This record gives sequence, structure tokens and C-alpha cells, in this order.
Amino acid sequence: MNNMLRHTIAFRPIAAIVVAIAAAVAAPTVEAQSDAQFTQYWAVPNYYNPAMIGRTDFINIRAGSRLQWAGIKHAPLSFMVTADTPFKLFGKRFVAGLVLQHESIGLYRTINVDAQIGYSFKLFGGKLTPALEIGFLNETFKGTEVVIPTGEGDTGGDDDSGSSSSSSDPALPTGDVSGNSIDLSAGLVFDHKYFYAGISARHLTQPTVNMTAGNGEGGGDSESRYEFKVGRMFYFIAGSNIPIKNTLFELQPSALLRADFKATIQADITLRARWNKMISFGINYRTQDAVSAMIAVEIKNFFIGYSYDYPITQIVKGTSGSHEVWAGYRLKMDMGEKNKNKHKSIRIM
Repeated sequence: MNNMLRHTIAFRPIAAIVVAIAAAVAAPTVEAQSDAQFTQYWAVPNYYNPAMIGRTDFINIRAGSRLQWAGIKHAPLSFMVTADTPFKLFGKRFVAGLVLQHESIGLYRTINVDAQIGYSFKLFGGKLTPALEIGFLNETFKGTEVVIPTGEGDTGGDDDSGSSSSSSDPALPTGDVSGNSIDLSAGLVFDHKYFYAGISARHLTQPTVNMTAGNGEGGGDSESRYEFKVGRMFYFIAGSNIPIKNTLFELQPSALLRADFKATIQADITLRARWNKMISFGINYRTQDAVSAMIAVEIKNFFIGYSYDYPITQIVKGTSGSHEVWAGYRLKMDMGEKNKNKHKSIRIM
């Protein structure tokens, strides 16, 4: 769905989004990719790979939002909260994470609640972590807001497509419809002193969300059913931290590759520099989409980051770009052995 919207709204930014989404819902089954797109993927990597959790001895909490294609009505708007932590069980290191995500694209609303669990062990001078994720997926289509542009006359508003009317197509729901499904994902990450690399598969079962409109809300029938199928997506993520000798600077290159082996192959290539482990800045290139600039500040246990995307496709005619903001906090965990720091009393004779 994201890819279809990107190509369609390049020419008629507002009207085309509504038409494209309405056409998709009219089909008996819609196959779409519900993963949100974040330029600062390196700040919330466990969204794309459930094994990217508990990589440090901290409880990490991050929250952020992305406004994509500012100025275009019904463009993607995403909000997400992530948390992860390591913990010890039976003397072994386990990791756990949580992802809460909400995204709106046109008349679609997606809510994800994902729980992640993994196990870390030493291997080849580094640490290997396999992890699983089980999620709750909710999809909603706002049928009450369906508008079909007619191309006749002038509405006098910000829609340059002409007049419009509510849908009378029986294949389109005239009321809001929604449905739920269970989602499964898996990932594997190898952490080394000098680099990290991981692979993951999201939506392994390609869940189908069945949305039902009753009481005639589906377009005339007493009950109409619609299906929203989430396509499987594969990710490769990698990065490194390279200290620059005799300076307080570090280079932090990273990359995120996503593919469904059908139509979507896209890569984010990022180069950041960090000064004194406190201030970082960098650039990102997303193939066939945008170039980005970013800056982040880490003070003690607090984190805040901002990025701006400038489109390199025809959609630049209708938008000023995309904005993304993240904030976070981390809390140190005691991962030492039991009673390691216990003080011994000395009896004075």
C-alpha cells in the first residue's frame, strides 16, 4: 500500500490518495505492507528486527513520531514507543522488548502491539541473539470519510481535483470497519566489538485481517466482509562504531535493507559522526525516495533526535518534506553475579 501511494500521489497529491485507497478496499482482498518507515531506524532497530533488544546493560525506552510528506492531506503519520531490557534467568542472559505503534495512511489506521523475547550467548568473540516476536494487529478503514473526486467544477478548497461526492459503490463500506489478527516475526543479530549485523523476517504468517461491516454499512448488504492481508517483509541491518584516533569523534555508518522479493527492494544508507559520545549528526540516503539530514543529542541517560527528509521523486511537487522526532531515556541494569557487590563486615577484636 505504501508503494502504491508513493507513485500515485506524485501527480494529484490529495485526491489521488483517496481514490487509490478506495480502489484498494473495493478488492475482495487487499495485500499491503503495514511497516512504518523511519529515517532514524538506528535509534529503534528492534522495530525492524526483534533480536535488536537488550544489547546493552540498560533498560531503553524510546518514543517518537514521523510526519511524512508534510503538506499532503492523508499522508502517512506514525507514532511509536519501544522498550527493551536484558535480564538473567537460570544464570543465562535473556532479552525482552515491547513495541507499540500507530500509523495512519489515508483512510487506513494500523495499530501494532508486539512482545519480543530472545536469548544471547557468546560466539566467535561476539554475541549472537536469536529472538521471536508475537504481535497483535488491528486494522481500521474509515469508510465514513470516503470521498470520490468527480473532476467536475471547482470546490474552492485545497483539493485541486474538482468536485467530489461520497461513495455509492456497494463494494466500498459506507461505515468504519476494523478487524484484528495475530502476527509473528523472528530475527537474528550478531554483535561484535567493531560491528553488528542482523537479519529478520516480519509478518511470517502473512496475517489476514477480516473486517466486517454489519447493518448495511458495507454498501447495501446486511453484512459485508473485507480482507486486509499483510505481506511478509525481510530486513538486513548492519552498523559499526569507528573511533577517529586522537580525537573525540567516532564514525557510525549503518544500513537497513528491506525486501519482499516481489516488488519492494529499498535501502537506507547512513553515515553519522558522534562527538564526545554526546552530539551526533549525519546524512541518510534512501533509494528511490529521499535524502536526509539528522542530529541527535545524548546527555547522561537522555536522548533526543531529529531528522528531515527531502524527497528526490516527483512527490516533491506536493510536499515540503518529512519530519521525524525521537526522545528516550535509559536506566542502568545490574547484570552482575548474585551478591557480587556484597560488603563483608570486619569484627574488631
